Amino acid sequence: MVPVTLTPADLEFLRRPLYGFFTVATGAHPPQPRPVWFETTDHGTIELFTLADAAKVRRLRTDPRASLVVAAPVGERERWVSVAGATTLESQGAQQLATRLANRYWDLTDEGRAAELQQMLGADLLRLVIHPDTVTRYTP
Repeated sequence: MVPVTLTPADLEFLRRPLYGFFTVATGAHPPQPRPVWFETTDHGTIELFTLADAAKVRRLRTDPRASLVVAAPVGERERWVSVAGATTLESQGAQQLATRLANRYWDLTDEGRAAELQQMLGADLLRLVIHPDTVTRYTP
């Protein structure tokens, strides 16, 4: 099987501060996408963080398949990238990832946002890593 990779254009798009919609395989239940912050890595994976006791973590422990869809915002030409694959749950690095993403998505000079970040960092977090086996995209 040929490894699936994100193209340079995909990476440029995914490195913007856009929301992704994360969905886990749920068996008999309909999918429940959630908007998330995310980061692409130099290894071609997608990372996000979550509370260790979140429902998505319980589902991923049963079935590690997940997907992330990212779309261009309103006002831009239609464009999207979808990544799907097995997801690993990592106990290390979640707080560092949360800090990087908060810097990317929020203005941390705002005292309220900085306080929210500190509250997040005090929680029991996991880092979720999607290892793509399918990448689809639309770019006109």
